[in-house]
Amino acid sequence: MHRVVITGAGTVNALGHDVAETLEAMREGRSGICALEFQDVDRLAIQIGGQVRGFEAEGRYNRQQMSLYDRFTQFTLAAAKEAIEQSGLTFSGEEAAKSGVILGTAAGGVSTWDQNYRLVYEEGKNRVHPFVVPKLMNNAAASHVSMEWNLKGPSFTVATACASSNHAMAQAFQMVRTGMAPVMVTGGSESMLCFGGVKAWEGLRVMSKDACRPFSANRNGMVQGEGAGVFVFEEYEHARARGADILCEVAGFAMSSDAADIVMPSKNGAARAMSGALADARVNADQIGYINAHGTGTAANDKTECAAVADVFGPHADKLMISSTKSMHGHLIGGTGAVELLACIMALRDGVIAPTIGYEEPDPECALDVVPNEARQADVDVVLSNAFAFGGMNAVLALRRIK
Repeated sequence: MHRVVITGAGTVNALGHDVAETLEAMREGRSGICALEFQDVDRLAIQIGGQVRGFEAEGRYNRQQMSLYDRFTQFTLAAAKEAIEQSGLTFSGEEAAKSGVILGTAAGGVSTWDQNYRLVYEEGKNRVHPFVVPKLMNNAAASHVSMEWNLKGPSFTVATACASSNHAMAQAFQMVRTGMAPVMVTGGSESMLCFGGVKAWEGLRVMSKDACRPFSANRNGMVQGEGAGVFVFEEYEHARARGADILCEVAGFAMSSDAADIVMPSKNGAARAMSGALADARVNADQIGYINAHGTGTAANDKTECAAVADVFGPHADKLMISSTKSMHGHLIGGTGAVELLACIMALRDGVIAPTIGYEEPDPECALDVVPNEARQADVDVVLSNAFAFGGMNAVLALRRIK
């Protein structure tokens, strides 16, 4: 089995249009959640979100590309460009033939669905653009990344709701670890912040109207975000041989299914995924210094996750730092695990633990060190990144600092 490292990272999200801007916002505990701006937002009960502002797609992509790129694809391509450029890789020959792309998204081209439903049902149009299907399909972003950078190996999209990115990155990790590919471009993206996307989530009655406050006793729901996170996963010796700057090592992962309820999380399912990730990474519970929590800001999720952490880590749970960056960038659904992985890399590489902002009142059922409101300096060697999704889909990644 090969060691797997990360040699490139890129992002577009509500905190910034690149990694540097995003990490600066995380260090400052700055919120990217604000009033939403799009057509018919005044008809919604929920009018806040982690919306990406100032992203000028027309300046990045030509007219033909814009006819093919939904907003979630636009974000993905920008993030992939940053990640691949940082890695220093160019893909040709045998390396191109074996390297691929695995990305996560829960819903794909929601903006394209929304726009074309308006045309047909509201405006009475009888025709839509011939590229509507390739624009909205879930694998659109992965396909365009593969074409843009000549990646001819395994390429596909994973859709497991809020765990999509972690599942995608886990599959990419496994492919590099087993020698199927020397390099995989992986992560995830989502853009549901349009009238139809938010209206659908309103129906679940899990959304906050004012702020995302994970683990705080007065929390009142999740807040949606949008954006992308993309990484270059590379075989360790391959990276070292070319003198790459290694950000961290992907040490292990585990997946589990609750097999219980379509929306209510299971403590046992979450605990099995975390325990499995520890076992796969061959680390003990007391070696974990930080967990980037799923931490949505809903009562059911927060309490269940904290209970699972207590079960897995026992006495060490009180010494762990655990935070939810969704409090800053919102819940990117299928793309959320990818953006959250940036906080894990920051913890390992810079010794900065991103905070849980909006924390106001202690909750006895979430009595862990949730790094409230302000970032913290701390040396950590191994971290976990949790993703727990509707449908009982759980995926946990373990990352290790390169010394």
